[in-house]
Amino acid sequence: MSTEYPSLSEAQARDAADPLRAWRDRFTLPQGVIYLDGNSLGALPKSTAVLMRDATERQWGEGLIRSWNDADWIGAPRRIGDKIAQLIRAAPGEVVVCDSVTVNLYKLMLALLASHPGQGRTILTESGNFPTDLHVAAGVARQHGLSLDAVPREQIADRIGPDTALIVLTHVHYKTGERFDMAGVQALADAHNVPLIWDLSHSVGAVPLDMGGDAARFAVGCGYKYLNGGPGAPGFVYVAGEALEFLGSPIQGWMGHAEPFAMTDGYTPAPGIERFLAGTPPMLSLLALEGGVDLMVEADDAALWHKSQVLFDFLAQLMAARCPDLAPITPPRADLRGSHASFAHPHAWPINRALIEAGVIGDFRTPDVLRLGLTPLYLGFADIWHAVDRLAAIMDDGRWQRSEYMAKTKVT
Repeated sequence: MSTEYPSLSEAQARDAADPLRAWRDRFTLPQGVIYLDGNSLGALPKSTAVLMRDATERQWGEGLIRSWNDADWIGAPRRIGDKIAQLIRAAPGEVVVCDSVTVNLYKLMLALLASHPGQGRTILTESGNFPTDLHVAAGVARQHGLSLDAVPREQIADRIGPDTALIVLTHVHYKTGERFDMAGVQALADAHNVPLIWDLSHSVGAVPLDMGGDAARFAVGCGYKYLNGGPGAPGFVYVAGEALEFLGSPIQGWMGHAEPFAMTDGYTPAPGIERFLAGTPPMLSLLALEGGVDLMVEADDAALWHKSQVLFDFLAQLMAARCPDLAPITPPRADLRGSHASFAHPHAWPINRALIEAGVIGDFRTPDVLRLGLTPLYLGFADIWHAVDRLAAIMDDGRWQRSEYMAKTKVT
């Protein structure tokens, strides 16, 4: 094991010179806790707490139902969607916030299959993809008499062909952190005229995205990870403008109607992205999400990605020197990864539980992965240094082997 690794004083010096350092004060973080799980649930922005008090006490408490108009509750899904569009380099009117990633993926898959009838018999996806994506894809395939072709990442390109009806891929892998070359894979799909849906759940707010520049036309994404929208925050749907001309939502809910308050028996879809709305918007969740999105729009995304890269390199150097038994599985190249770092160990579960008790919150993904999120707005170099120092102590003294760390919890 190498004995050479950066010192705490070096980490503190890098924090002092960090242009994003002041952002940490805009989040509520518990004293003594190092939070390395923002890739799963973002921290609470202080501004969101203020917004939520206003939403409950003034907008709901005083405004009551009038706030649908007076506070523009009715415009929130599109308004927040346009803000997310800025983060993914999409155009206004191409993103709407609604439902969950799971529901939105289902809606987009059915919409695209309906718009391309008879094209292929196979839905192509990556094996080991996030479970909800695989479960939804399998269900849709079964309902439509199609086959699900789930293959390793390196086989995706060779599997795209005349029998492919639809492709569903997660841009940044939830477990390993591997990132697809969006432009390259999209070009392959376009060459075969196969629609491709991207899941941006571990990408938006974390890595550079350019949906327009990469010619990506369809995507879903998550609001509660890097967008800091709160637990269970609504997801979003992205559909490129030209595709809205032929794509319709399979869930014809009243909020997707061109005139929802006309209360007509017949259904006429909204002319734009709002057609992918279904039920009444969950306003408290939407407003909490808007608070997190506003912060991300304000932040310099180039500075965020630069800091993510140097935090990753700093963590990798410390882990190699101090925790060599934890094997890195995330690509070292910045253009091939997202903003979390994963390490494999046969006892990753109890190690993670011991680490949480030591005041460092990461998470575990079955069967053997310790996952550490790198969220540049509220994470510093000294945080990384102390986290690895505590992890090294856990590995050295073997405390992770205690029985209390072995019991499984429902949420990992």
